[in-house]
Amino acid sequence: MSELDKTKSRWRLILGEQATKFEDNILSEDQSILDQALAAIYESDNNSLAGKKRGGSNASSPNLAKWLVDVRSFFPEDVVSVIQNDAMERKGLKQLLLQPEVLQHVKPDISMVGTLMSLNGQIPEKSKDTARQLVKSVVDDIMKRLEQDLRKAVTGALNKKAHSPISNFSATDWKRTIQRNLKNYDPKTKRIIPEKFYFFERRQKQKDWTVILDIDQSGSMYESIIYSSVMGAIFASMPALDTHVVAFDTAITDLTEMCANDPVDMLFGVQMGGGTDINKSVAYCQTLIENPSKTLFILISDLYEGGVRKGLLRRIEEMKDSGVTVLVLLALTDSGTPSYDKELGKEISKRGVACFAATPDRLPELVAAAIQKQDLKRFETVDK
Repeated sequence: MSELDKTKSRWRLILGEQATKFEDNILSEDQSILDQALAAIYESDNNSLAGKKRGGSNASSPNLAKWLVDVRSFFPEDVVSVIQNDAMERKGLKQLLLQPEVLQHVKPDISMVGTLMSLNGQIPEKSKDTARQLVKSVVDDIMKRLEQDLRKAVTGALNKKAHSPISNFSATDWKRTIQRNLKNYDPKTKRIIPEKFYFFERRQKQKDWTVILDIDQSGSMYESIIYSSVMGAIFASMPALDTHVVAFDTAITDLTEMCANDPVDMLFGVQMGGGTDINKSVAYCQTLIENPSKTLFILISDLYEGGVRKGLLRRIEEMKDSGVTVLVLLALTDSGTPSYDKELGKEISKRGVACFAATPDRLPELVAAAIQKQDLKRFETVDK
């Protein structure tokens, strides 16, 4: 193919089928398949995903399954995610995800997990295993991404005043070891030969801290819900933490047991949508606090409160004044960009509680700072 033909074919793919009015078809066989896959979503009069209509305009499972295979064969994974999401929004294909023959061709990503969560009560038995595997693959990826650093931020915190006789190379106090062994310096080899090593004492294995995650189930919070659920599962696996996970709309669901057993079960236990009563949920979380000075309360919400705002502000202030470390995560997403009730955010911030959005990769730093009672205002994104 000449350079001119290559240029023409690119423009043909960009302009779509309408361009054939001005130019004979110059697309290769592969380019034609690619063109059809894109046209199915981005050309408004294209019904190639619809198949045979049966009193409606819903797509057929075989057509959509083939389309998913074509898309995944031509595009990298990040582009596939964008196209899949466009298909759901532009063509109203959510219900097709309930079919196992379609689900098995879907690229697992966090947006698709959010879609499955919104369809949770409608998933038939024949599709549940496939849906669960899709969700599990995304959860496993997030676990791999977050678990090691998040565990280090909590259980790897060292008490640098006390020392332990138990040898652990990663916990070696090199400064004290060198100081105490300077007398054993060998001039010939120019080395210190330690008689004894000193080690930082790791935090005791009893549950030193209580961590309470209070998660808003609003549909717009789906990405934050997924990351928060994985965060809760990681916390629940740490012996030093007594972890509680609560989800709310206008009702309250305690997901602590599900979280400890399997974060996938917990995600399917979330009921997205409905109203929002943050005050009611915070009131429930207050009953879980036994030692305020050793409690970290994280509210994950966009703060669009449908309950009693004054009551919510009072409860948050009570928590903080009692010694609880309080964080308000406005969003926990890959973009770290929140959409939230700015007025309520400002009111909470005025009471000395930091409100901020975070990317998941920043969680270890945030959690470590919170447990160490550092000033969290440096993370704050709320406009004053």
